[in-house]
Amino acid sequence: MNSAFFQLARAQGALRFGQFVTKAGRLSPYFFNAGLFHDGRALGALARHYAEVVVRDRIEFDMLFGPAYKGIPLAVALALELAQRGRTVPFCFNRKEAKDHGEGGQLIGAPLKGRILIVDDVITAGTSAREAVDTIRAAGANAVGMLIALDRGERGQGTLSATDEVRTRLGIDVHAIAGIDELIAYLAGEPDCREHWQAVTAYRKQYGVSHV
Repeated sequence: MNSAFFQLARAQGALRFGQFVTKAGRLSPYFFNAGLFHDGRALGALARHYAEVVVRDRIEFDMLFGPAYKGIPLAVALALELAQRGRTVPFCFNRKEAKDHGEGGQLIGAPLKGRILIVDDVITAGTSAREAVDTIRAAGANAVGMLIALDRGERGQGTLSATDEVRTRLGIDVHAIAGIDELIAYLAGEPDCREHWQAVTAYRKQYGVSHV
């Protein structure tokens, strides 16, 4: 259980509890927003958790790709953290719309080539993942995986979770700092989170898949 990650997310306000409507129209008792890691200390701490997953899962890749918009600072922060650990990797990110002046184009950073690891916050409907993979493949590179902060473990369009749909349909591995079952275990051990534990557990039972 990654308690340090959840404590960091709560302290930063990135992990919140209440009532939130997801992209799928579900009323969720919790919400994770990596965009709230918006200062150097917090973003650096989050990047360390991402880097630990790279080590833990022995992810093999040549460069990072951060999908606009939340993936951009996450990929940059991870590249900086890996450099601190002695590994220099290039990164690239995209614009939502192609630019027709200046340097032009849709992509910024190093040219996409080799094995690409996509860095983002969560997978909801898988749309961002599909767009990122399409962009990478169009450049002639190979998307080998996706690294996210939290795997919500919810059913996607069918019986699979959204992350498993990405794995199956796009043929890439998905790695996460933590998953929904770890969140539930964390909440169970926090005296002030009893109500949140009950709500998230009920939500997991209603919309989750059997295995995350």
